[in-house]
Amino acid sequence: MATYESDGKNLAYPLTKMNFLVTVDGVSGTAAFSEVSGVEASVDVIEFRQGNASSLAPVKIPGLVKHGNVTLKFGYTLDSAFKTWIQECVSEVRGEMPRNNVQIEMIDINGGAPQTRVDSITGTRVWILTNAWVSKYNAPDLDAKTSEVAIESVEIAYEELIIPN
Repeated sequence: MATYESDGKNLAYPLTKMNFLVTVDGVSGTAAFSEVSGVEASVDVIEFRQGNASSLAPVKIPGLVKHGNVTLKFGYTLDSAFKTWIQECVSEVRGEMPRNNVQIEMIDINGGAPQTRVDSITGTRVWILTNAWVSKYNAPDLDAKTSEVAIESVEIAYEELIIPN
């Protein structure tokens, strides 16, 4: 959170979710994402009760950790490196599935202090998706009667969520 001095007191403002960076290890170039959704992890609950237990309530123990798929939405880009990674993942003819780590970073453009320069970006919250690959691709809807941005989306499956900070 950014903190600011106001009348000698520190005020902490919550981070806005409109500033973020997405990078894919091993994929050069850029793609500008307008939305990231679905970063989640859950633990299965296993209920277990021994037959000779004095309590009628089961014991709850943790089971498998599961992750939902992450959806990235982006304006149509001509960046060939990111498109190549998508194509390698969703192609009918491929070798080994190209798995990469994806880093999603929510940023504080103020850098924790009152500033007016946009180039003072510092990371504030990071999520790392390990062994990620594109499991679904959606082309933009095309409609000649509208003046909207062509939005593509990819759904990314991953094996582990790391939250380093």
